[in-house]
Amino acid sequence: MVRVGLIGFGLAGQAFHAPVIRGVPGMELACILERHGSKAEEKYPEVRVARSLDEMLSDKTIGLCVVATPNDSHFSYTKACLEAGRDVVVDKPFTPTFAEAEQLVRLAADHRRIVTVYQDRRWDGDFHTAKKLVRSGTLGTVVEYEARFDRFRLDPKPGAWREKPDYPAAGVLWDLGPHLIDQALVLFGEPETIYASAFCQRATSTVDDSFDVYMEYPRTRATLRARIIAYAPGPHMLIHGTEGSFVKYGMDPQEEILRGPNCPDGLDWGADWGLEPEDRWGTLSRVNAKPQKIETDRGDYRGYYANVRDAIEKRAPLDVTPDQALRTMRGVLLAHKSSREGRKVRWTEAPE
Repeated sequence: MVRVGLIGFGLAGQAFHAPVIRGVPGMELACILERHGSKAEEKYPEVRVARSLDEMLSDKTIGLCVVATPNDSHFSYTKACLEAGRDVVVDKPFTPTFAEAEQLVRLAADHRRIVTVYQDRRWDGDFHTAKKLVRSGTLGTVVEYEARFDRFRLDPKPGAWREKPDYPAAGVLWDLGPHLIDQALVLFGEPETIYASAFCQRATSTVDDSFDVYMEYPRTRATLRARIIAYAPGPHMLIHGTEGSFVKYGMDPQEEILRGPNCPDGLDWGADWGLEPEDRWGTLSRVNAKPQKIETDRGDYRGYYANVRDAIEKRAPLDVTPDQALRTMRGVLLAHKSSREGRKVRWTEAPE
């Protein structure tokens, strides 16, 4: 049994970590670090609540620590946990700076511990479906890939640290960029260049609330977008190749459920977890063939933590490796650099 200590019980801890950890056989949510308040105790009365990191780490049976705190504390918490001999999962983004991320990767290696970033969107059903289509050659040579997160929020959330201009790694490019850039890197590898624009759609925004990122390859362009004012969302995923196209509307259903009142608790998530209704399946249009609906693969964020469990127990290689975490960090930082300097940047440039 992998006993887990969860650091932070805000939105990330409540919706994206605690229920997923509790849903994985062989994992136990043993302790929650909540400095103030009683949300953790009310939600999980059987789980120990700590008020400090030292208090959590005093339990030597906790082998995995999960850092689900605001971005500015990712480095300090992860460093302390690695130095205490714990494996660590860090919510995205890894850290606000590339130097900090590199230091944590070296520290994990020195202590022979696992450090990995929570790239749960690799376990989206639509991304898994797209990955199969790309790798199978069904679309021929892929020349264009577009993925976008469209939302409709006219006003910033009051007091939200992600929307404060003086906060480290604030803004939507830091928030959603790691998901989309990581997925593009999984599909196509490292690009030759990146061109990006992070901007504001809302007049009241003080940090970027939308972005366009273009990752350019010899024959492929990956376009990654996020919008905060998109009442009628565009395609969530669009792929054009020499043998056809794939168009998919609608986001993976897992996030909405995890953030809602019907969030699962325990090992039984139901037989239909992660399945999309047919009216949300993507359409494959191949040359000289009739368009057809492609069933979306089942999405399941528990797969991330199941892999971490297996990697800790030396039964499987880690899916989200430290090198991949650094690669995604490079992509995010280069996108910011491109937007800030108004130019196309090469992948080999310094990320900061």
